[in-house]
Amino acid sequence: MLTTSTDLIRSLQGEARPDAWPEFVRLYTPALYAWARRLGLQDADAIDLVQDVFTVLVQKLPEFRYDRTLRFRGWLWTIARNKWRERTRRKRLPVDGAREPDDVADPVPTSLEEIDLGRHLMAQVLPAIEGQFQPSTWRAFWEHVVAGRTAPDVAAELGVSETAVYKSKIRVLARLHKELGDLVSDDHPRADAP
Repeated sequence: MLTTSTDLIRSLQGEARPDAWPEFVRLYTPALYAWARRLGLQDADAIDLVQDVFTVLVQKLPEFRYDRTLRFRGWLWTIARNKWRERTRRKRLPVDGAREPDDVADPVPTSLEEIDLGRHLMAQVLPAIEGQFQPSTWRAFWEHVVAGRTAPDVAAELGVSETAVYKSKIRVLARLHKELGDLVSDDHPRADAP
């Protein structure tokens, strides 16, 4: 697994890393497919749209400049939406009774969709980073952050101080921020993440 989100993007921009595209495709295909389905596309058309988006990314990523203040997934969504509009115009697909795709309000991803993407990526990254921490650090993080238990309860069970529990949380969340950037909030996903 690549070490950071920016590393992954840089790798896709031409730095020789043979695992970059397969990793990116594995991470983002489910989210792109879900977005395509929410746009009303049938299974085969949704799969085609995902492929169209990856084709654009192969062309556009060399020009992309990562800016931490902007969201990569917003740019990705814009590409997906534009490819959907092109596909709808080209195939003359009906769009909620509108004559043209531009007559339809942008189906911007909702917070729930962003949470779904975040949960999907968390489910991919958590197992990959677990081995980078001492078992006691990981368990304190998991029990407090993912399972939602209080720091005093976790500290008592593990025989450590509350400060140690909070430090574990900070260390692992810092690593997650490094991996996933703006997809990890300080509110952090709970155990109901897949």
